[in-house]
Amino acid sequence: MSRMTRYRLMVASRILAAVIGGYALTAAISVLLALLLPVSRSEATQASTMLSFIIYAVVVIWVFSTRTATRAWVGLLVTALPLGLICWWLIAGGKV
Repeated sequence: MSRMTRYRLMVASRILAAVIGGYALTAAISVLLALLLPVSRSEATQASTMLSFIIYAVVVIWVFSTRTATRAWVGLLVTALPLGLICWWLIAGGKV
C-alpha cells in the first residue's frame, strides 16, 4: 500500500469517526444532560440540544487533533459506551 493511499485511509477513518462517533457521543451526552438537569423536562431538553452543537464541534476538533485515528476511535468508544449505558439505565430503571 502506498504512502498516499494509507494517508487517505487515515483521513477517511477520521472523517467517519468525527461524523458517526461524534454524533453518537454528542447524542449520549445530550440525552444524559436532558435527564439530569434540575429543570423542567422541556427546558432540559432545549438546553441540552443547544449545548449539543458546541459539544459536537469540540468532538470533531478533538478527533482531528489526536495523534492517530485509532486513538480517536478508542477515545470515542470509551466515552460514548459508558454514557449510553448510563442513559439506558436511567431510562429503563424508571429514574426519569
